[in-house]
Amino acid sequence: MENFNRLNDLYFKKLLGDKKRKNLTLSFLNGILNKDDKNCFTDITFLDKDNEPLTLDGKLSKLDIRADLNDGTQVDIEVQVCPFKLMAERSLYYWSKMYSEQLEKGAEYKKLKKAIAINLLAFDYLEDEQDWHNIYNLLNAKSHKKLTDHIEIHFLELPKFTLKDMRKIRTSEAWIAYFSGKYSKEELEEIAMTTPAIKEAVEFEDTFLQDKIERRAYEQREKAIRDYYSYMSAFKEEGLQQGLQEGIQQGLYQQAIQTAKNMLKDKVDIKLISKYTNLSIEEINKIKVE
Repeated sequence: MENFNRLNDLYFKKLLGDKKRKNLTLSFLNGILNKDDKNCFTDITFLDKDNEPLTLDGKLSKLDIRADLNDGTQVDIEVQVCPFKLMAERSLYYWSKMYSEQLEKGAEYKKLKKAIAINLLAFDYLEDEQDWHNIYNLLNAKSHKKLTDHIEIHFLELPKFTLKDMRKIRTSEAWIAYFSGKYSKEELEEIAMTTPAIKEAVEFEDTFLQDKIERRAYEQREKAIRDYYSYMSAFKEEGLQQGLQEGIQQGLYQQAIQTAKNMLKDKVDIKLISKYTNLSIEEINKIKVE
């Protein structure tokens, strides 16, 4: 399918949020978190099986992948297609919920495990950063030493990604190349030669698109996103036009006041001033007193 959006969160959920393909999720996570064969995650348990991307009325809803890894690490993967200015605050909020929900009432703090938030963004968010992958921890402002390794928030900005050398591609780059939509099927096949998980992802994509029900749900989701952009654009345009009209009206009003002042100085009759400036008699009398 031409222009297939792999960041469509319904498709993303099917690809990386299903236990039948948890090997792909582990490949993605181990790549993004820079794990090697000695310290890689080996198993994952999904925590949000029934979370669907569309509400009954078709409105956009938050969709992410929540999971436990084999060492107890909590992870949240969120796809964000629409630009959102408060992405940092939102990510920190969901991270805090993920972290705090580990403890039941009366449980000891030593039972808390590391929590990782991964934000896969289809837009530029960190204006002062050039890299496509940025990681945030809790650090001492002076020494830059970590207070704890329990907090880790990742921002993956797809527009900033460029594949430099396909022959020396890392797993993280292979996945971002796949989701970016910048590369053809032929190029992805070349990438798949060094990253087998990408080959499996491409095969699943073909199967997904051949399923009429899945494809229909995908198209509905894409329509919801297009409608959102259309509504936002219309509201913005309407607001600009309203502001322009208000500015013009304000300018004309100030001009009328100045004209009334000049005519009052020339001792022109108030009724005549009202006729030529469209100001009320009351307004002109107020100007006269001032």
